[in-house]
Amino acid sequence: MVKLNENYLKLPGSYLFSTIGKKVAAYSEAHPDVKVIRLGIGDVTQPLVPAIIKALHEAVEEMGNAETFHGYAPDLGYAFLRETIAQKDYQARGCAIDADEIFISDGAKSDCGNIQEIFSADARIAVCDPVYPVYVDSNVMAGRTGVYDEKTGTWSHVIYMPCTAENGFVPQLSEETPDLIYLCVPNNPTGTALTRDQLKVWVDYANSAGAVILYDAAYEAYIAQDDVPHSIYEIPGARTCAIEFRSFSKNAGFTGVRLGFTVVPKDLKCGGASAHSLWARRHGTKFNGAPYIVQKAAMAVYSEEGKAQLKEQVAYYMRNAKVIFDGLKEAGYEVYGGINAPYIWLKVPEGMTSWDFFDYLLEKAHVVGTPGSGFGPSGEGYFRLTAFGNYENAAEAIDRIRNL
Repeated sequence: MVKLNENYLKLPGSYLFSTIGKKVAAYSEAHPDVKVIRLGIGDVTQPLVPAIIKALHEAVEEMGNAETFHGYAPDLGYAFLRETIAQKDYQARGCAIDADEIFISDGAKSDCGNIQEIFSADARIAVCDPVYPVYVDSNVMAGRTGVYDEKTGTWSHVIYMPCTAENGFVPQLSEETPDLIYLCVPNNPTGTALTRDQLKVWVDYANSAGAVILYDAAYEAYIAQDDVPHSIYEIPGARTCAIEFRSFSKNAGFTGVRLGFTVVPKDLKCGGASAHSLWARRHGTKFNGAPYIVQKAAMAVYSEEGKAQLKEQVAYYMRNAKVIFDGLKEAGYEVYGGINAPYIWLKVPEGMTSWDFFDYLLEKAHVVGTPGSGFGPSGEGYFRLTAFGNYENAAEAIDRIRNL
């Protein structure tokens, strides 16, 4: 009889945000007259900007004409987009990244989950704690995590790097040597970021240990401080130890359109093998390319018109972040984040777990957030709110919480 991959049976019953969705749906069904404000999932709410809509319409017209129709996209993505990304996102910042080191995909989440396939089954992973659940869950699916400890909420083969208020939510080098190091900067869920000096420590460490940094830069568009790099390749030595993931979801509102890319430098070798070649092989085998229409729309992100419109949109969300941060601070909460990222990380009231606080906010203020424990053991006692809602709802939600 055929057997299933038993590693999947090690996972929790459902993904964190699926669990939240079910709880909120049940509450809304029981209270149909209550307006629930959702500040939980990190989904954008503002529409695509005019420059992108224009590009989408033009691409659709091209697809309706035999002379300009496009079928399967090239494995790595269309050259026009990869060359633009290399120039605008990297070379303009002094990063030596070429177009053929960029792989266009349907989003950073897919690539973050799939990248582990090119590494050995016994690779040790290190993750910040709290952390974006996909990093750990995708390695659980691959059987790379060992035994689960229900008391601590940890896996025996995973190296957890606690990010707490005591260390400024900045991961510290581990005494154990990992093979793969997941870094999300600016961080989801804590909203913190690493300075150039702090990131250089990790690059130097990875090169000396022979480890690979998997660098999730999905929120780089929200960086406001000059000393926080937008790419790990701004740090000398990163080409030999780092893979970077980027997304168009949070900087351009593509959560419903789907597009991202991964950078794998040709200098990155693992046991003499090229990570670039392996990822190219995997990408070409399992992915048939992002739609031409969407890649064409992404070009508008780099136009002068598009950049100006998206700068306003990012500012809109960060205005929400400030309203949430300041309102919670005034209400007496211990609050973090909201400067280089659209996330607010707050300490829950004494005597409550993070899920207790979730239920409390839902029932008393009709506001939805994300329990910190869903991001890892060190997330217990904390709570995440997102700034991706609309301004009126963000302000109303904070008024409700303040009135509690």
